Amino acid sequence: MAQQARPKDIRIICGLGNPGPEYASTRHNAGFATVDALAERHGARYWKSEAGCMVARCTMRAPEGTREVLLAKPQDYMNTSGGPLSKLLRQEKASAQEVLVVHDEVDLAAGTVNVKFGGGLNAHNGLRSIANKLGTRDFARLRFGIGRPPGKMQVADYVLRTLKGSYLQEFKLEAQDAATLAELVIERGVQAAIDR
Repeated sequence: MAQQARPKDIRIICGLGNPGPEYASTRHNAGFATVDALAERHGARYWKSEAGCMVARCTMRAPEGTREVLLAKPQDYMNTSGGPLSKLLRQEKASAQEVLVVHDEVDLAAGTVNVKFGGGLNAHNGLRSIANKLGTRDFARLRFGIGRPPGKMQVADYVLRTLKGSYLQEFKLEAQDAATLAELVIERGVQAAIDR
């Protein structure tokens, strides 16, 4: 069996979501919400279009002092986000092990965030697209728990429903928690974030 690659220092944080204002306040855009929270915290106000992604650069605390980190939001739909991300990695001369992918996770309770490296794709179309385009599952993921849909609601309806009121407030707080965990990944490494 092939040896699993080891995580490296993260240079790119890629949030998954769907572009367009109609998706902005949906659970499926957990990755975008997290990256936006990081941009706000670290003063990255200038977004530009590169390799099919909206990107912003910021400086974050790291073991070596500080590190420039590229924040990215692929502008294809979730199911094809691997294309823009693979282009961006080629442009930045970065490996799959240097990217942290932030995504919504129905199998984690809402409000739970954790980090894993490699492993299964859990029927997540965004992760599947990325694994296919990068040719590996060996990349770090920050899993943003959104819980399972209530009753007989379909997962697609649940993740794409616009959040309002207290649901939206809760979601924004969870995005802040995910951003804090992403900072830990940069500051102490992927393994430290997994072990926390």
